[in-house]
Order: sequence, then C-alpha cells, then structure tokens
Amino acid sequence: QRRVHGEFKSEREVQNSHTSTQMKHVAAYLLAVLGGNESPSAKDVQEILSSVGIEADSDRLNKLVSELKGKNVHEVIAAGRTKLQSLPSGGAAAPAAAAAPAAGAGKSEAKKEEPKKKEEEPDEDMGFSLFD
Repeated sequence: QRRVHGEFKSEREVQNSHTSTQMKHVAAYLLAVLGGNESPSAKDVQEILSSVGIEADSDRLNKLVSELKGKNVHEVIAAGRTKLQSLPSGGAAAPAAAAAPAAGAGKSEAKKEEPKKKEEEPDEDMGFSLFD
C-alpha cells in the first residue's frame, strides 16, 4: 500500500487513479481540438479541467502536450486504430470451431442446436467517470 493525499491506497487503486487522470487530460486536450484549437497548450487544457473542478497534474499534462506538439491529433488517432487492428482479438478460434461440425454434419443433423445468444450488457462507466 502507498499513501496518497493522506490516504492509504493499494497499488491497483493508485494505478486506476493515474489512468483516470491521464484519460481526463486526454479528453480535455481533445475537447480543445474539437473546439478549434489545433495545438492546445498545457494552459488551455488546464483551463478546461479547472472549469469542471479538476486539478491538473502538471507533469503529466506537460508530457501529453509535448508528445502531441506538432502532430495532427486526427492522424495520431488513425495510427492508433491501425495498431489496434493488428492485435489479435480472439476471433480466430471461431472459424476453426465452425469448420469442425461441418466435417461430421452427415451423422448428426438431428442434434443441431442453435447456440443461445448472450444478451448484450449495457455499457458501464468502467469504474470511473470522465470528470470525477
């Protein structure tokens, strides 16, 4: 456990807090871009965060702004999507499983059962709110 702002927190809680803080900084940066500021400064992002009562972490914010300086955010997002598409998603097993019943289809056509469709779960906030 680590002491953070006078409270003891587990490593997981500390990590979740850092991730949440990073996402708030990124969200505020993107809001500035959507508002027409193609290259927001740390001050611009800090003003957005403070307008909703969030204290910015200046070290993380400066790092974010410096890493995105001179880059088109839309191109950065597109590059990230391309990288995500190259990751395995676990879908490769489904075609193999579908091919297996086809091999023995002549024997047991009467035993075919439709797999039950799992109901979609509602989107959840993943344990944190954007501006908490």
